[in-house]
Amino acid sequence: MQTLTNPQKRHLKALAHHRKPVVIIGDSGITPAVTHEILLALDHHELIKIRVNAADRETRETMVAELCTTTDAALVQRVGHIATLFRRNPETPRIELS
Repeated sequence: MQTLTNPQKRHLKALAHHRKPVVIIGDSGITPAVTHEILLALDHHELIKIRVNAADRETRETMVAELCTTTDAALVQRVGHIATLFRRNPETPRIELS
């Protein structure tokens, strides 16, 4: 998993501010289909928002941590039910990090 510096996180938060969640995790939890869609979105966009509809905070944190591990993405931020993930696309990088 990639680690981000604080200036990089601030830059990514600013870029993600106006974006909408591209994947919504519902009552079924993290299924292979959801993981596949997240992987496709990360390949295409590099920076995505995910909405995790879990009842309590611990469950949401566990699900986000599991997603970061399985997708090899870095957690930029988590606010309530929304998590912002970043993963560099080595073939065609879209977002410039300093």
